[in-house]
Amino acid sequence: MSDIRAGRLSDAQLAENFAALQPPMDAAQAAVEAARCLFCFDAPCTEACPTGIDIPGFIRKIATGNLRGAAVTILRENIMGGTCANVCPVEELCEQVCVRNAAEDKPVEIGRLQHFATDHLFRSGAQPFTRAGDSGRHVAVAGAGPAGLACAHALALLGHRVTVFEARAKAGGLNEYGIAAYKMLDERAAREVEFILGVGGIEIETGVSLGRDVSLDALREVYDAVFLGLGHNAVNALGLEGEDLAGVHNAVDFIERIRQEDPATLPIGRRVVVIGGGNTAIDVAVQTKKLGAEYVTLVYRRGAEDMGATEHEQEVAQTSGVLIKHWAQPVRILAAGEEAGGVEFEYTRYDEGGRLAGTGETFELPADQVFKAVGQHFAPSPFQESEAPEMDGSRIRVDEERRTSLEGVWAGGDCVPGNDLTVVAVQDGKLAARSIDRYLRR
Repeated sequence: MSDIRAGRLSDAQLAENFAALQPPMDAAQAAVEAARCLFCFDAPCTEACPTGIDIPGFIRKIATGNLRGAAVTILRENIMGGTCANVCPVEELCEQVCVRNAAEDKPVEIGRLQHFATDHLFRSGAQPFTRAGDSGRHVAVAGAGPAGLACAHALALLGHRVTVFEARAKAGGLNEYGIAAYKMLDERAAREVEFILGVGGIEIETGVSLGRDVSLDALREVYDAVFLGLGHNAVNALGLEGEDLAGVHNAVDFIERIRQEDPATLPIGRRVVVIGGGNTAIDVAVQTKKLGAEYVTLVYRRGAEDMGATEHEQEVAQTSGVLIKHWAQPVRILAAGEEAGGVEFEYTRYDEGGRLAGTGETFELPADQVFKAVGQHFAPSPFQESEAPEMDGSRIRVDEERRTSLEGVWAGGDCVPGNDLTVVAVQDGKLAARSIDRYLRR
């Protein structure tokens, strides 16, 4: 019999568990950290940033007390620089290439300084951007996630009117629904959306899904251009016996519940098994532990160096009490009546050809709840009733300007080839907006 129930921890324990992993810097700490920057010419950190933020530039402004200027420098290139300060894998991007990142030193804490600067601006309520005069052009954006909102904001600044169609009840996409709650505190995602809309010229219609409520053909007919920021809309299945048992969940769905519901009301098992090796797997494993699960085991079919989750994320899991077990793949979900009772795994290894193979030796892990975190993908269902853009595998094919094969249609974010990162999605939206502007002004 499974042991799944809500209220495993007190409200005080939950509040402590879901606090920020690192408290924000205060002014004195930010000044000291900013002084460590060497303000490199042709700075490698700027080169490593997918959105090209002038990192030495904004840090110099912090060092001189110009916090508003620092925030504007960030947001001019990455309108979601506040979110990215929390969720970007800085340890593999800007901080990785910091010239101070050596054995006898440590990199400048760029992410925390970015958080400090953008938070100052958001708290002030100031709107530093001014929209250009109305161009008379109207663009449709499908999807109010990072790519769609970045595109909409850039287009609005250039004077175009934008209508964003969002299938969910709230705008924000992954930032609102899919990021671990302890990474995005204090309604930060909603505050960022409000800031973006503050520039004017952008209307968001929620509860409108492309392919269900409106067709791509109709958007192309009514609007001067269309941007598709559809993200991932399907979750990969394990394809195993027992996958439909009660207590087996998609990790992304449960993460959404943690963000949208009161954590104290969420039923959680005493023994949890997570299958996967990416950041989503880490996020659900850490959060189930924070919700009061006694034993949380994350199982990945390859070694630690092959995991999609960064070394930092793996360390967060391990220091949060999650056991990570490598070199094992699921064989079947074990039943306890109509509910999940455990998972049978097979040990794996690389064969002589370098391919992953099972060893034939198995073991079982008891579990009240099993979370599947084996990836997501884009399914072209939104185009069933319309002319569809060309696909690159399971994603929409685009060129360097994020143009699709369809005239007047651009795309970006997780629905196109590339790294599934918020910062990359923002860059896609920004580049597409510039291309759309050139197209509209021809």
